Amino acid sequence: MSQRKVVILSAARTPIGSFCGALSTLKAHDLGSVVIKEALNRAKLDPSAVNEVIMGQALSAGQGQNPARQASVNAGVPHSVPAYSINMLCGSGLKSVGVGAASILSGASDFVVAGGQESMSQAQHSMLLRTGTKMGAATMTDTMLSDGLTDAFLNCHMGITAENVAKQWSITREEQDQMALNSQHKTEAAQKAGHFDQELVAVSVPVPRGEPKLVLVDEYPKHGASIEAMTKLRPAFDKVIKLFL
Repeated sequence: MSQRKVVILSAARTPIGSFCGALSTLKAHDLGSVVIKEALNRAKLDPSAVNEVIMGQALSAGQGQNPARQASVNAGVPHSVPAYSINMLCGSGLKSVGVGAASILSGASDFVVAGGQESMSQAQHSMLLRTGTKMGAATMTDTMLSDGLTDAFLNCHMGITAENVAKQWSITREEQDQMALNSQHKTEAAQKAGHFDQELVAVSVPVPRGEPKLVLVDEYPKHGASIEAMTKLRPAFDKVIKLFL
């Protein structure tokens, strides 16, 4: 059995952007490169010492060849360092960390950059026109849904699976409202106390005909949530179960 031990030298993340919000003009690998560069700086590790870069990403349609490599190279990691993506949907980033740890334990690598990158705002709409359209309308596919949020076997939206859980365990709308409110209040308190400050790295977003805008904090959740406001939210998926976003 290997006697090697795996340690985390540093960690960083971008602010969490809202859908079509402040970070929406940047592709996932743009965000990834910012974080990789910052993580290496925090670890005081020369990019040339990295043996491989592993980035989880579920939505890669139309994002260009090997988004993980784009993030790696743009972060200053040498072209000679291999980089690859892992797609295990919501578990992609965590799986990347696990694969990186296994690589170190096996002796294949000494230093691995592992994480995840994603932008739902950049998920493209697609249409298969390779053989042309013989007759009738052609339908666009939202890759955010088809590649990320819809079960490939049951053609079921992930929101409906949450509805099924609520139904199976008789979780009421009132219980959901209260749990969501508690979660938002805890997050708001943590943000105001600065608990996330050390893990965040600012992202510079280009602005047409103007100075780049620095995004420094998470866009969600909105502060000041109340139970009164939550009870007025319309159901997101099933009008009977009343699960909401």
